[in-house]
Amino acid sequence: MEKIFLVLLIFVPITIAFEFFNISPLIIFFIASLAIMPLAKFIGEATEELSVDMGQSLGGLLNASFGNAIEFLISVFALRAGLTEVVKASITGSIIGNLLLVTGMAMFAEGLRHKRQVFNRTGALAASGTLLLAAIALIMPAVLVQTATEAGSKVIGQLSILVSIFMLVVYVSSLLFVLNTHKHLYTQEVGKYDARWSRKKALVILLGATLFAAWMSEILVASIKPVVSGFGWTELFVGVVFVAIVGNAAEHMSAIATALKNKMDLSLSVSIGSATQIAMFVAPILVLVSLLFNSQMNLVFNSFELAAIILSVLIVNVVVGDGESNWFEGLQLIAAYAIMAIAFFFHP
Repeated sequence: MEKIFLVLLIFVPITIAFEFFNISPLIIFFIASLAIMPLAKFIGEATEELSVDMGQSLGGLLNASFGNAIEFLISVFALRAGLTEVVKASITGSIIGNLLLVTGMAMFAEGLRHKRQVFNRTGALAASGTLLLAAIALIMPAVLVQTATEAGSKVIGQLSILVSIFMLVVYVSSLLFVLNTHKHLYTQEVGKYDARWSRKKALVILLGATLFAAWMSEILVASIKPVVSGFGWTELFVGVVFVAIVGNAAEHMSAIATALKNKMDLSLSVSIGSATQIAMFVAPILVLVSLLFNSQMNLVFNSFELAAIILSVLIVNVVVGDGESNWFEGLQLIAAYAIMAIAFFFHP
């Protein structure tokens, strides 16, 4: 597996060369996506090395944060290009992708090795509860527009800013809960893992991979419109599936890798923590950042996106509610994601 990602690094200079020589954007879109994959892998590996002495909760936060750095960078470039609907779709895709696909794959992979995996139920439910709050915060602006029509449309920008501020306050409070007042809920006793890289090496790789990922992200975003028109796909489908998966590749790999090491608490803190961070931190920050551009982003998601988010949050709450998991529950989450992805493909 390590050799495969090293081989995929060749797509980084290929993407740069194709962009320089103005090769077809349709080709660049997929080449840039492949280039981001190994960079995301090295970001995840570097953060795992740095988290060795940080504990499960802080290590999971670090993995989720740098994994979402790519998602954030892609979204900022998309906002600058006026692709606000793609950004919203990628937020939706990131939430359901982390909750269903990543969590499902982690549970399924580890479940093939062990019949039953145990994790801290209280800690997992606390994170899931925060996601329910995020769902409420995303639902209310849409309901306002639907029920107040013209009056709602006039104040939706102000409401989005105020809701974003409240979401950021709650997110910071959740960090206080995880890292300080209730950090004992997120501590899992596992075998000692010795770092393979020095701290300096890990930091250099993390910084370098993140910078190149940002460059690849900018090239990727520039090719979205030609892809939408060339293949007849909708911006909704491209954002929910392609952009979300590419943007969150780091935590996808990190969550699965940690699950295979029998660290389900850390794995869940990466997958569910990443979804929470997208909903409660990245989305509201993007609303505020969009004020710097011509196209402002609000928190009004369409009904299809909201249904997917709500159903994802509900099924994950059911799965983690008993504090244990198995391969079949993982398969159920993966199937739920596949159903939603297919539905987004056919959505006009």
